[in-house]
Amino acid sequence: MANTAQARKRARQAVKQNAHNSSQRSTLRTAIKAVRKAIAAGDKAAATSVFQSSVSTIDSIADKKIIHKNKAARHKSRLAAALKALAA
Repeated sequence: MANTAQARKRARQAVKQNAHNSSQRSTLRTAIKAVRKAIAAGDKAAATSVFQSSVSTIDSIADKKIIHKNKAARHKSRLAAALKALAA
């Protein structure tokens, strides 16, 4: 348990930040699932537009260092490959 005022404050801040980061990660997962669902439906136009917005979300979350930049790049690459495979 935190013994000093500083440690108690940091503990409060950690709880708040954890909740915010969890929310951001949930947004990330939702964006990825939306692209996967659009690709599964087979609608290339809709999948492309959802992919563009998802890339923006992924980049934003990576810039905030909630996920690592390489993880963001991996997600974008795999989604792009799936979208390209849909066209073929």
